[in-house]
Amino acid sequence: MQIVEAYTDFWKRYVDFKGRTSRSGFWFYILGAIVVAILASVLDSIVGMGIFTPLLSLASIIPAIAIYARRLHDINKSGWWQLIVLIPLVGVIVLIVWFATKGDQDKNRFGAVPTHTISTTSETPAV
Repeated sequence: MQIVEAYTDFWKRYVDFKGRTSRSGFWFYILGAIVVAILASVLDSIVGMGIFTPLLSLASIIPAIAIYARRLHDINKSGWWQLIVLIPLVGVIVLIVWFATKGDQDKNRFGAVPTHTISTTSETPAV
């Protein structure tokens, strides 16, 4: 999965709280989100008003919650576990560790193994 593909998939699955998201798809989304946030900030500076960054933040709240839930589903945890972030410091650390954990290799209660992963060769991976 490429950065652009991961970021567009993020917007296509805007309110999809079901299923799973691979570790690579999730981290490529994070990288894409950082790049887009920087571009929005630059646009804010050029225009002289802080309008693009708040609009981007507002538009991404629900899809961000959805991709966090799908990533937790990949390690067989409920999406509600993202509320652990409400525990100061410890919650954020636990959530980052879970996001970095390798997903289940087999089908779990949230669905089949995600097909979008990093390809180690130039060929299309077999499904």
